[in-house]
Amino acid sequence: MANESSVQRVLIMGAAGRDFHNFNVVFRGNPRYKVVAFTATQIPDIEGRQYPAQLAGPLYPTGIPIYAESELNRLIAELAVDQVVFAYSDVSHQTVMHKASQVLAAGPDFLLMGARDTMLASSKPVVAVCAVRTGSGKSQTTRRVCDVLRAMGKQVVAVRHPMPYGNIAEQAVQRFASYDDLDRHQCTIEEREEYEPHLDRGVIVYAGVDYEAILRQAEQEADIVVWDGGNNDLPFYKPDLHIVVADPHRPGHEVSYHPGEANLRMADVVVINKVDTADLDKVAIVRDNIYRTNPAAIVVEAASPIFVENPGMIRGKDVLVVEDGPTLTHGEMAYGAGVVAARRFGAAAILDPRPWAVRSIADTYAKYPGTGAVLPAMGYGDQQMADLQETINNVPCDLVIIATPIDLTRIIDIHRPTQRVRYELQEIGQPTLEGLLRQQFA
Repeated sequence: MANESSVQRVLIMGAAGRDFHNFNVVFRGNPRYKVVAFTATQIPDIEGRQYPAQLAGPLYPTGIPIYAESELNRLIAELAVDQVVFAYSDVSHQTVMHKASQVLAAGPDFLLMGARDTMLASSKPVVAVCAVRTGSGKSQTTRRVCDVLRAMGKQVVAVRHPMPYGNIAEQAVQRFASYDDLDRHQCTIEEREEYEPHLDRGVIVYAGVDYEAILRQAEQEADIVVWDGGNNDLPFYKPDLHIVVADPHRPGHEVSYHPGEANLRMADVVVINKVDTADLDKVAIVRDNIYRTNPAAIVVEAASPIFVENPGMIRGKDVLVVEDGPTLTHGEMAYGAGVVAARRFGAAAILDPRPWAVRSIADTYAKYPGTGAVLPAMGYGDQQMADLQETINNVPCDLVIIATPIDLTRIIDIHRPTQRVRYELQEIGQPTLEGLLRQQFA
C-alpha cells in the first residue's frame, strides 16, 4: 500500500461522467487526497480539457487536467500517482482486469468505488432505471416508468446520467423543459436522444456535472425523482426502487460486464427486455443468471415493439439504416431497431455505409470494427454531426431509416426520404412495472 501518512496522489480513469461524480462526492474538499489528473476514453475528443477550478473547489485553484487514457503509464510515473480509480462503465470484466494489471505493474493501487460512498441520498423517493449493458432498453423503460408515475398523479423529474461534452463549468447544473433549452445548451445528438423523448411527454429533465447540486434543485419540483442511467453504470442517487434492464440478445453479458453485474446484484426488479425478438434459450440463460446472482429480484418480461409511420415506404427499397450510436459502439451490438424494421417491412437491401464514411465516422468504424453494415448516429460535437450528415448523404440509397430516439432531420440536412422507427416498452404477462410502482408509491 502507498504511504497512508501522506497525502495520496490520485488519478481517476473516466469518460466524462462517473469520474467527475466520484471526484465531487469523495475527493473534492478532502485534504487526504490530491487528484492530479483525469484520463478519458470512449468519447471522441474529450481529453485535453480541464476540470474547472470553479467545480473542483478551493484545493484545486487551477483545476485538474484531463489526458487521454493512452498516456496512463507516463502520467503514473511523472505525477507520482499512488492510487488509480477506475470510473467508467460498460467494459468487460476482462478489460477491467487488464487495466488493473497495467496499473498494478506500474506501481499504484487500483481502486473501484462502491455504492455506499458514491450514491447521494434524496429527500424525495427515487426510482433508478439502470441496465446490464448499453442498448438493453433502458430509455424506453425509463419512459414507461415516468408514464406510469405521471398517470398516478405524481410530479416526475428525470435526472439523466452525465454527458458533459461541452464547457464543463457551464454544464454544472442543466434544466431542460423545452426544445429551446436543448438548442440553448448546444446539446449533442447523444444528449438529445436521451432528453427529447422526456420533453415530448412533458417531463422535466436535469443533467450536468455536479449531481448533488442537481438533486437539490430537482427535489424542489418533484414528487418522485427518476434516475435515468447511462450505459450500465450504477445510480448516482440511492434508489427506493432499483430497476435494471437485461438484454437476451447478449446472454451472459449480465454477469460479465462492469458495472452491469453490480447493478444486477443490487436490483429490486430486473426487466428482461426484447423477449419477442430473442431466442427462448437465450431468454432462459438470462433468467437463470438473474436467479443465481440475485434470487430476490422480481423479474418482469417485456418487449420493445417498433412503430413506423409509413412502413410501405420501406418495401422494395435500398435503405440506409441509422442506429443509436453508443448501442453499436461500446454497446457492441451489430444492429438495432432500424435493421429489424428494414427486414420486417421488406427492404430490398440494407446498404453498407462504411465505403462512404468520412473523417470521424470512418474513425468510429476503425475503432469499433464489430459494428455491422449500419450507421451509428455519432454526434458528440458540431464537426462530428457534419461528418454524420455528409456520410448519410454520400450513401446512394432510396430511403434513410432513422432508428435513433430523436428526429435527426431537425438538426442535420438529409437529402433523401426518411422514415423514423420508434420503440416503447410493453410488459408481457405478470408482474408489470405499473403494478410494482403502484404497490410502492400509491
